[in-house]
Amino acid sequence: MPVEHYENFPVASILLPRRLVPAVEAIYAFARSADDIADEGDAAPPERLAALERYGQELAAIERGQVPADPLFARLAAVVAEFRLPVAPMHDLLSAFRQDVGTTRYADYTALLDYCRRSANPVGRLMLELYDAVDERNLRDSDAICTSLQLINFWQDVAIDLAKGRIYLPLEDLERHAVSEAELKAGPATPAWRALMRFEVDRARALMLSGAPLARRLPGRVGWELRMMVQGGLRILEAIEKVDYDVFRRRPTLAPADWVVVGWRALHM
Repeated sequence: MPVEHYENFPVASILLPRRLVPAVEAIYAFARSADDIADEGDAAPPERLAALERYGQELAAIERGQVPADPLFARLAAVVAEFRLPVAPMHDLLSAFRQDVGTTRYADYTALLDYCRRSANPVGRLMLELYDAVDERNLRDSDAICTSLQLINFWQDVAIDLAKGRIYLPLEDLERHAVSEAELKAGPATPAWRALMRFEVDRARALMLSGAPLARRLPGRVGWELRMMVQGGLRILEAIEKVDYDVFRRRPTLAPADWVVVGWRALHM
């Protein structure tokens, strides 16, 4: 399954137990298709919101114990029933996707974290449910990892999001570092821009490291899956630093050699 637009999902990973693959794929299909409704194509905002509202109605039907006629939601209903999954995280995802339709700027870090709470954290919470590993400490660390991954993706994709008319960098951070929207759109990385990105990279790294103990705490495949995700995110931050924060001319990604480093670090966490 393609994962270009939803990088937090460990879809079809070789570390994912085969018994969980259908469940993860069903959740992914729901999230990815809803995300595409919000972001892709040429539909007008009212059409996007109406389609997302239908998704919400289907989730409500699943909560009532009904089996929707739509195959996508019928699969999801079966997974919810089999694993006794809460539907609230899926509603949170829809809330974030609805926000994507109309919100293109975030005033401060608190507002951005609230978006991540609904756009990223539900993924980790659902995975913990599937692995029967839900407790307060695990949820806290999972939220930190997922939010960090979302932030890392934002910093990696600044140029891509700008082309779509979106800025996820908090406006208060832009102001604090004296970086204007006009300068962002101009593209070349300035000293002020590098200082801003250094600040954002350090903050995302600290958040990731705060949640990283979860990867050592969880046993078996889920622990290894999480170690790879943690180290992959940290490696992307290093890639941003390696290009001196100039994400305008080249999107930092992981090459095969980087994955060797990620694997080595995961092994020695």
